[in-house]
Amino acid sequence: MEKIFLDGESLSFEAVRAVAFGRPGEPEVLLSERARNQVDKCAKAIERLLERGEIAYGITTGFGALKDKIIPASEAETLQKNIILSHAVGVGKNFDIPTTRAIMLIRANTLARGYSGVRPETLELVLDLLNRGVHPLIPEKGSLGASGDLAPLAHFAALLIGEGNAEYNGEILDANQALKKVNLKPITLKAKEGLALTNGTSVMTAIGLLETLKARRLADLADIAGCLSLEALNGTTLAFDERIHNLRPHPRQIECARRMREILDGSEYVRGFDPSNVQDAYTLRCIPQVHGACRDAIAYAEWLLKIELNSVTDNPLIFNDSDEIEVVSGGNFHGEPLALAFDYLAIALSELCNISERRINRLTDEASNSHVLPAFLTENSGINSGFMIVQYTAAALCSENKILAHPASVDTIPTSANVEDHVSMGLTSALKLRQINENLEYVLALELMTAAQGIDLRKKRIGYDKRLGKGTKPVYEKIRSAIPFVEKDQFMKPLIDRMIELIRSGEI
Repeated sequence: MEKIFLDGESLSFEAVRAVAFGRPGEPEVLLSERARNQVDKCAKAIERLLERGEIAYGITTGFGALKDKIIPASEAETLQKNIILSHAVGVGKNFDIPTTRAIMLIRANTLARGYSGVRPETLELVLDLLNRGVHPLIPEKGSLGASGDLAPLAHFAALLIGEGNAEYNGEILDANQALKKVNLKPITLKAKEGLALTNGTSVMTAIGLLETLKARRLADLADIAGCLSLEALNGTTLAFDERIHNLRPHPRQIECARRMREILDGSEYVRGFDPSNVQDAYTLRCIPQVHGACRDAIAYAEWLLKIELNSVTDNPLIFNDSDEIEVVSGGNFHGEPLALAFDYLAIALSELCNISERRINRLTDEASNSHVLPAFLTENSGINSGFMIVQYTAAALCSENKILAHPASVDTIPTSANVEDHVSMGLTSALKLRQINENLEYVLALELMTAAQGIDLRKKRIGYDKRLGKGTKPVYEKIRSAIPFVEKDQFMKPLIDRMIELIRSGEI
C-alpha cells in the first residue's frame, strides 16, 4: 500500500491501520482529484455566501447558545480562529501517536467529501503534516460526543494555525517550531473552516476503530487460549459437534465451534466420551456460545464503523449541487450510534475476560479440575504458591472491567445553556473500551501461560509427551520458547511481560 487517495467514500480499516501504525509517508496520503474539485467547489460556495451577506450558522453567527449572534463578514476569519482557541480545553494525558494519526486521517477523510466548506489547501496541510510525521498533542478528556469531539479536535486544528504543541521525531515542540521543521507554515482559516475542523466524530471513531481491530485479534486469541486450557484440563471436544451448533444457527457460534475443532484437531490431550465425566463445566463446554456472542458485538461495531468512517459528521453542511447554495443544520455530529456500539462491545469483551478468568481458576483449583492438575499448578504446594496469585490478578482485571462496562451512553448532561441538551458520551465509551481491551489482553496472556504450565504438569503425570492439537501446538511451543516451566516459585512479573510481548508482537 504505497499511496492512499482520500475521497470521503472509500477509506478502509486496513488503510487506517497502515497509516496509524506505519512510518509517516508510508503509505503516503493524498487527496483524490475528484475530492479536491468537490472540496474547492464547496469552499467557493462559502465565499459567494459571504459576499451575499447571508446568515448561516457558524459562518456568520456565533456557536452553540450564541447561534443568534450575527457576525459580520469582515470578522469571519477571527470567528474561525476563535473557535479553535476557545475550544482547545482538553485535559489529561495526550493520545498516543497511532491514535493521533488515525484521528488526523479520519478527519481529513470526512472533510474530503466536500460538504464542509474547507479549502483544498487546508485539507492538504493536514495531509502534509500526516505524511511528514508532525502530530498535534491532543488531550484525551473533554469530549461529550456531541457536537462531536469538539475539544480534542480543537487541539488537532490548533496546529494548523500555529497554536499548541506537536510531536515530531519523538520531540515535543511549539506548533510553529514543528511546522518550521518540515518547511510548512501555519494558515489563516477562512469562513466555516474552524467549525468544520472541530465538529465531528473523528476522535471517537479513531479510537473505536483501532480497539475494534484489536478486539477481533483478541477474540481469535481467546479461542486458542480456551482450547489450550481445555487440553490442560483433559476436556472433551464433544460439545463442539457441528450438529449441536447447526440446531442453534447463530453464525459466529457455528464459526467458533468450527475453529475449535480445527485448533484441537489431532489432540491427544482431550478425552472422548467418559461415563464417569459425561460433560465439562460451562467455561469449557460453552466456549462457542459465549465467544460467538462476543464476536457478534465485534461484527456489529465493524459494520457501524465502516459507515461512520466514510460519513460526513460536520454541521452545518453545504449543499450546492445546483446554482442555489443551501446551508443546512443537522445532527450528524451526534455520537450516539458509536456510543451504543462501543458500550455493547465493552460488555462483550468483559464477558470474554470473565470466562477466561474462570478457566484460569479451574486450572489452578485442583478441586474444580477434579485433581487432573495439582493445586495452583505446582508440585510442591505450601512452600510454593505456584500460580495462585496469577488468578488474583485476572480476577482484579475482570472486576475492573465490570465497572468499566457500565454504559456511558445512558448518561447525558445538557450544555451550552441547554441548547445542546442531549449528548452521547461517545468518546467516554471509546476510552472505556480501550481500557477493557487492555485488561482482556492481560487476562488472556495469563490464561495462556497458566494453560502451558498445566500442559507440562499433565505430561509429568502421564509420563510421556502426548500430541497437542494442530492449532495449540505451535502456540504452546512459542510460549515455551520465551517462558520456561515454573518448577518452583520465582519472580513472576518478567514471565507475564514476555507473554504480553508475544501477543503484542503478533508472534501469537
